Amino acid sequence: MFGCYLGRELFPDAILYYSRDTHYSVAKIVKLLRIKSQVVESQPNGEMDYDDLMKKISVDRETNPIIFANIGSTVRGAIDNIDEIQKRLQAYGIKREEFYLHADAALSGMILPFVDEPQPFTFTDGIDSISVSGHKMIGSPIPCGIVLAKKDHVNRISVAVDYISTHDKTITGSRNGHTPLIMWEAIRSHSYSDWKQRIEHCMNLAQYVVDNFQKAGINAWRNKNSITVIFPCPSESVWKKHGLAISGNIAHLITTPHHFDSSKIDSLIIDVIADLKRYKKKT
Repeated sequence: MFGCYLGRELFPDAILYYSRDTHYSVAKIVKLLRIKSQVVESQPNGEMDYDDLMKKISVDRETNPIIFANIGSTVRGAIDNIDEIQKRLQAYGIKREEFYLHADAALSGMILPFVDEPQPFTFTDGIDSISVSGHKMIGSPIPCGIVLAKKDHVNRISVAVDYISTHDKTITGSRNGHTPLIMWEAIRSHSYSDWKQRIEHCMNLAQYVVDNFQKAGINAWRNKNSITVIFPCPSESVWKKHGLAISGNIAHLITTPHHFDSSKIDSLIIDVIADLKRYKKKT
């Protein structure tokens, strides 16, 4: 919400563009902030359809678009191409200072810094703001997150409050005092090499799942640098047993660091393979 808020304050009459694979909360955010919005189609892998983005911007005659980019989409773990978005906008005639680019890196924000070939996602790559969850990869027991934004954008919404002797730059004013401590401790207690090893472990587990499903003839896959594995949705009894998230005809598995070995994942793989084979025989 904070990133969308900053974008709206910079361009009050702008339209916000987000892909169909964006987290459902964004649809609520645009209503709360009363921002005009457009849903952009997604590619099969969950990545934004850049042709459709530019088509909608052209039809809307939008000169100051607010772009909501996914850095690891909810269902498919897709990463929108920050470079491609900026290239398309500037080729269309919209200069860099004429649009706002927010990166929703809820999960992948704690993955990409520790891989060898990360996709563009940083301020150096051109974003204006970025949000990262604390209760996902970091593992906070309380839902929380971090949002970073360029100083000029944050200063634009800053309000001087005399009775607290400071400038308020938040949406809510008051904030939870425990979650920053949890985040600080989690980050402080692990070195860069620790995080790199954890992410590598997650990646290896994700590829392990993909390989085992594919050996059984199941169309499982994952996006580059993603720990989200996509596969055909099994029957209700199976996805409920394993607590799988489903969307339409697909299900996904996210291999987070608390999976110290593959025992639970092996159980899931066996059940899903058996279930999908039974379904295939029936059809």
